[in-house]
This record gives sequence, C-alpha cells and structure tokens, in this order.
Amino acid sequence: MKLTVLGSGTSHGIPVIGCSCPVCTSPDPKDNRMRASLYIEGNDGKRVVIDTGPDFRTQALRVGLKSLDAVFLTHAHADHVHGLDDVRSLSYEREIPVYGNAETLGELKERFSYVFRNTQRGGGKPRISLNPASSPVQIGGLTLTPIPVKHGILDILGWKISEAKAPFAVYLTDTSFIPRSSLDLIESPEYLIVGGLRVRPHETHFCFEEALSAGADIHARHVYLTHICHSHSHREIDAICRRFRNMAGSPAVMEPAYDQMELLLS
Repeated sequence: MKLTVLGSGTSHGIPVIGCSCPVCTSPDPKDNRMRASLYIEGNDGKRVVIDTGPDFRTQALRVGLKSLDAVFLTHAHADHVHGLDDVRSLSYEREIPVYGNAETLGELKERFSYVFRNTQRGGGKPRISLNPASSPVQIGGLTLTPIPVKHGILDILGWKISEAKAPFAVYLTDTSFIPRSSLDLIESPEYLIVGGLRVRPHETHFCFEEALSAGADIHARHVYLTHICHSHSHREIDAICRRFRNMAGSPAVMEPAYDQMELLLS
C-alpha cells in the first residue's frame, strides 16, 4: 500500500494570496503547501482519497490519477470538500461512493444540491453516492475505519487505513482533541499523519507540540505533521520536531509532511 500526501497546507494554501512573508516567498518547494488531502493506493489497484479540497484537480493531475474507487471525508469545511465536483471525469463509467459522518453528508447535500436534483445527467455533475460511515469500510483489500475526533466543537472523522496484515496508518487532520475511545482504536500505528497548525496554540487545531505529543502517546513509529500554516518553513518545523523528539526521548521519527511525500506500508 502506498500513501501520497497530496496537500499538507492549511485552509489558505501556501503561498497565501496577497502574502509576502518569508514562507510564502520561499524558494523551497516543500514550503508550497496545497490544501490537506491524502491519496491511498492498495496493492490490488484500488485507489481512494481522503478529502477533496479546492486543489484536488491539480493534485490529481500531479499524481496521474486515472481512476478512483471511493472518497472519504473528514468534515465539510471548504478546504476539505470544495473540489468534490472534480471527480466528475472519474465517475463517467460508475458511481463513486463518498463516506463521511452525518453532519458532513448533510452539508454536501446543501452545497452540492445540483448533484442530487433529478435533472439532466450529462457532463455537468459527478456521479456520487453519499454513505454514512460509522463502521469500517472495505474497498477491495483496503479497510478504512472512521475515527471520531473533535475539531473545536465540531465532531469530525479521522481515518485508520489498513490492508491485510500489514502495519496500519492513521490520518487525523484538523484535530483538537482525541477521545479516549478513539485512542484505543489507533494505538501503535506505523504512520500517524496528524494536523499541526503552528507553534502557538489554536482553539480548533493541535499546535505542533500537541500533535507530536499525540503521536508519542499512541506510540506511532512515524509522526508527520500536516495542515500547516505559513508561520513556519519546512526547515524550521523539521528542527522543532527534532527538538521535541529529543526532549521527549521518543524513538519515533517525527517530521513535517510535504506535498507529494510518499509512504509505503507492507
């Protein structure tokens, strides 16, 4: 199984429109961060994506995406769903199932109401079905298990990603609190890709220290920060991760994720 980080940025994306800060003007390609999304390729050829933000079309073209078997959503904020229409070209031959919690699916019905109205089918809308996710979902050999977490006061989903007997990965973006019951589901992943917005605390997101602490608490072997704002460069965040790891005495690899980063699980 291969995981590709399609985007590692916060809701603005980086560079931020109108901003001339050192990160937004950085020549380092790892400081260019599209909206957060993850692409998963199973060993049997199944392909799924977690979140379809406004950059999804560009992200899909960059990885050469030619088919899609399912979409999994964390929540309905614009930076996570507003590229959903771009699955249109991938849904000509068959309907693509979309999975999320009830709140997310309800929002999709409002914002993408044209998709569900009984009008001409043509090329003007994607063929998708909305499916509430409260238990593990099987897509070929892939299993994606919904992980309830908090995004401020919102109930959203992270996803546990597994295949056969291989080690598993966990994707938790836009997270500010992980309930005890969810911690039990994600103990000891090979990879934890977790939202870490910045150094300073935030009301609805983990800061770097909180995200890295969560990785240490669940004994993740690799912790990668995502959904990162433009306050810190990739190089600066890498140094922050190393300092945290040394101070905590953690054996885990701890690093910032970056767009098009690939991770293998076997």
